[in-house]
Amino acid sequence: MYGNAADHPDRERRYPSDMTDAEWAAIRPLLPVPPWLKGRGEQPEGYCHRQLLDAIRYLVAGGISWRAIHADFPDWARVYAFFRRWREHGLITEFHDRLRGKVRGREGREAEPTAGIIDAQSVRAAASVPAASRGYDGGKKVPGRKRHIVTDTLGLLLVVCVTAANIGDRDAATGLLQRLRRLHRDITLVWADGGYTGSLVDWCRDKLALTRQL
Repeated sequence: MYGNAADHPDRERRYPSDMTDAEWAAIRPLLPVPPWLKGRGEQPEGYCHRQLLDAIRYLVAGGISWRAIHADFPDWARVYAFFRRWREHGLITEFHDRLRGKVRGREGREAEPTAGIIDAQSVRAAASVPAASRGYDGGKKVPGRKRHIVTDTLGLLLVVCVTAANIGDRDAATGLLQRLRRLHRDITLVWADGGYTGSLVDWCRDKLALTRQL
């Protein structure tokens, strides 16, 4: 049993999406610690987390289905179970936030940002995307979905939501900025373009103590 805290000694880098030894050394101490290593029950992993993470990276890089994961990796069902458990317990977000803090520290910044940048982008959706979650962005002439994001000033992701493309930027911004305020209490300034004007500016100042700036 390898779990989070052990390296698999015969692990070889087979695919471009596999982590290098340097990448693994950087992220290994940032990984969430599984309950069994803290003496809180559950069974140890049967595979090193590096193997499981490389399998997920392979899937994302290739845009393939879970069942198409190469036989060099653990069985797809084991990989999916690992991913699902991390998602359901918020460990993906926790891991992402730790990585973001490390990158900010390397750039000479505090781990928690004090300013953010909000924007949105409409993207075409494949025919397989359910019609209920698609829309038409009349301004951009794009049928599909819209991703609304807030990043820090380095471009590192803070919060994100995905809507149908017909949802206006200001409408989506309300919930997005509420999440930003809840998750990142140090932020006091949000940079935005002309799509985020009107009553949203006063609402940000009065309800969230956020200053919106062009």
